[in-house]
Amino acid sequence: MLSHTTWLVAKNDPVKYIFEKPALTGRIARWQMALSEYDILYVNQTAIKGSALADQLAYHPLTDPQPLGYEFLDEHIMVATANRAQRDDEWTIWFNGAFNIVGNGVGVVLISPSNQCFPFAAKLGFDCTNNMAEYEACTIGLLVALEYQVKRLKVFGDSALVIYQLHGEWETRDAKLIPYHDHVREIMTAFDAITFCHVPREENKMADTLATLSAMVQVNEGQEMIIQVRQQSQTAYSEPNTEPWYFDIKRYLEKEEYPDEDLISRFLVFLRASNKTKANL
Repeated sequence: MLSHTTWLVAKNDPVKYIFEKPALTGRIARWQMALSEYDILYVNQTAIKGSALADQLAYHPLTDPQPLGYEFLDEHIMVATANRAQRDDEWTIWFNGAFNIVGNGVGVVLISPSNQCFPFAAKLGFDCTNNMAEYEACTIGLLVALEYQVKRLKVFGDSALVIYQLHGEWETRDAKLIPYHDHVREIMTAFDAITFCHVPREENKMADTLATLSAMVQVNEGQEMIIQVRQQSQTAYSEPNTEPWYFDIKRYLEKEEYPDEDLISRFLVFLRASNKTKANL
């Protein structure tokens, strides 16, 4: 190295400072003295030009070149593929497990090919980790699907560890999860076809809500709790309107009476629709 010139390419400013500063003191001066016996030239790092790759190939030619195929260049670009449509007999499952200081719970949503939902939730009465709760949710979901005699199933979950372990891409090393993994793999043999897909947690809200709810509620052993969820379109203090939708229009046409103030906007909409119908007739 003493008989050759060394080109030092670096982005580190202190290195440039050592080589270009005429007078230095302290430890940096000792470094400069140690490097002065070598013929080192500092070069700023610049952008790599497009010709650098061509120059490298020219300086290092291949000794055993392989023939190139020019028959079908970029044939993969011109290939058109269609997404596989969901089969008429394929069901889907969304699962999630909840683990917190209040308790542990699982949530499962089974969806039929006709988009009919069957939600399930269970509170776990034993201590477990978050990954164990996820495996419990997946196991319960598969068992529920078997109760509905499902043969083709698509499983969605937001636990990357559970999904990829069941997919076979990740190894199962945790001693607490190995029995779960083996048990789920055994259940999978009862299906004609089953696939696992990882989804973000934002897309698994329903199963996540069921899991969180089941973890927080207090349920006695062997007891089931029925929870009803409905959509309410009016405030609690509003009186239910039992009249038919055309009542206000009929009263206006017969007696020229306007409806109550809170129903005027709805009445005007129906009135315009009625006038358009008369004009068309």
